[in-house]
Amino acid sequence: MDFNFKEEQLQLADALKRWIARDYGFEARRAIIRSGSGSSDAAWRQLAELGLTALPLPEAQGGFDGGAVDLYLVMQEVGRGLVVEPYLATVLGTECLKRGGGHAGLLEQVAAGDLKLACALGERGARHDLHDIATCAVPAGGGWRLDGEKKVALHAAQAGVIVVPARTGGGRRDLDGITVFALPADAPGLQITGYRTLDGLRAADLRLDGVQLDAGAVVGTVGAGWTILEAVADYGAGLLCAEAVGAMDALFSATLDYLKTRQQFGVPIGKFQALQHRMADMYIHLEQARSLALLAAVRLDGNDAAERRRAVSAAKYRVGQAARFVGQGAVQLHGGMGVTDELPAAHYFKRLSTIELSLGDSDHHLARFIAQPGFDGKEAA
Repeated sequence: MDFNFKEEQLQLADALKRWIARDYGFEARRAIIRSGSGSSDAAWRQLAELGLTALPLPEAQGGFDGGAVDLYLVMQEVGRGLVVEPYLATVLGTECLKRGGGHAGLLEQVAAGDLKLACALGERGARHDLHDIATCAVPAGGGWRLDGEKKVALHAAQAGVIVVPARTGGGRRDLDGITVFALPADAPGLQITGYRTLDGLRAADLRLDGVQLDAGAVVGTVGAGWTILEAVADYGAGLLCAEAVGAMDALFSATLDYLKTRQQFGVPIGKFQALQHRMADMYIHLEQARSLALLAAVRLDGNDAAERRRAVSAAKYRVGQAARFVGQGAVQLHGGMGVTDELPAAHYFKRLSTIELSLGDSDHHLARFIAQPGFDGKEAA
């Protein structure tokens, strides 16, 4: 297997890196976080001009047919730059629409940078079980009527269209009977309550009270939405792993620079052997996480669902462990400064902590990995 990146992939990542360094520095990011919307229209236009909104889309919709490995490099730079724009939320919404088929008009708008998407996947009490859905959809007037609530939908208040799974049959935790809908953010009966999250991004709670949708709002097949949801959740988890690797890389470098400049007893504290051992351990965690995150991206581009599940859960577990170790180590090595808002280290640590809890935490993915056929040496019946 060739793990060398193509020249055009590296060029795109480098272009994003240079834009972040020039226009999206730490202070600019803090100003965006404090703004009313929590995101920047100017920054979004720049991302679109770089081709990032079109990257994961088919050529037929104005895209570049980019795969998960292409996005792996992009998300690494997003992590390094602590970008708070709704890029990942839009990519996940795009993946939902692509897997469902149709909705070409929406995808064309996304490619052009004219439309942001979001996915409202979680519900109260469901934790990481995305099939635990109480929101219901019933036939009404040739279309559908949706009622229910969704919790912590990333960037839903900034989106023009929100992907919403609802139950059209079966029991609350059944895999069958789930249908995915593309819901306009201005639909009557939809209430969106936005707020800022721990890591500076934006999320929202949704309340659906008799929301009317036409039949064309269905994404994929009625009652068969779980296949889409599971694949999209794996896709998102894999991209979060890539973002975490980028954030850990930047945090490790910042900590190393700090150890070289902070003086104690007349010498840089990086001279102390105990701190050198800590940095070596952090580096090992980072490199192991990088390897598994890249493997997950490769499996996401394949067609084997079983391999995808194993690779994504293995990566999410290992990256989550590394994020905790590297984040905590960096904060400790920075001392009291490590938890202040003025220092990037605290912001990296917050983002890494949130990534670990998103789309399944380490415990969830460890249990999922163990449950996969063949883990105990026995093939599935």
